[in-house]
Amino acid sequence: MAVIALQSASSALNALNTQLDVIANNLANVNTTGYKASRANFEDLLYIERQQPGVENANGDQRPTGLYVGLGVKVSGTQQTFDQGSPEQTANDLDFMIEGRGFFQVGVEDNLADGAIAYTRAGNFSLNADGEIVLANSNGRRLLPIITVDPDATKIDVTVDGRIFAEIPGDADPTEIGQLQLATFVNPAGLRQLGENLWGESAASGPPITGNPAEDNRGRVYNRMLERSNVDPTRELINLITTQRAFEMNSQSIRAADETLRAVGQLRR
Repeated sequence: MAVIALQSASSALNALNTQLDVIANNLANVNTTGYKASRANFEDLLYIERQQPGVENANGDQRPTGLYVGLGVKVSGTQQTFDQGSPEQTANDLDFMIEGRGFFQVGVEDNLADGAIAYTRAGNFSLNADGEIVLANSNGRRLLPIITVDPDATKIDVTVDGRIFAEIPGDADPTEIGQLQLATFVNPAGLRQLGENLWGESAASGPPITGNPAEDNRGRVYNRMLERSNVDPTRELINLITTQRAFEMNSQSIRAADETLRAVGQLRR
């Protein structure tokens, strides 16, 4: 009956509303450093089986197809794409960019992420009052392992394998002050999104595999560069229009089902 059409169209409107939220969030973060775009994945719901395929009649003929009526759709999950964002040249010595796989590690509260460690692609770092390299966000998360910069340092350079050097007045050669480490995951799409440009480990992502940059298929690190968001505004706008049209079509399905039920209700008059 038309009741099933109402339910199916209603589930579609709910799923499309979620997709609209995902697209809007992507567009909102088009300028967020290290942001990775998300997409909504859909799956169909259960089916009412009214006729089973392959059933034989009295003559031994088999029914070639079944008769199934679906009950709608739902969002099965959101999936992030970890394509490389475009590089942006800066003048800040503590702006780091990962080219390739890997995440910076930062310290967080115990209740925010397993092991009190979160992961980020945002490389906009700064110094705190103790001279430690921290993420330049609202909470100043410490970069792990902790690296402290001499307050007299005039310039900081990073090699592609993550060795950090500082030029200190009076020293003829730059001084190595620390070694960056990156974490990789078997399934980065399974990471938990924590906000603040951070991800957390989950059972789906697998445990972090840490090591130096440029080793074991980890990305290289460059300073005075940032990785921009990998959101493609053109693609997102196309998806936005497609979602809007699909919403309108399913709204029309609800109107058609409503008119059908109204006509059935008037048959008794």
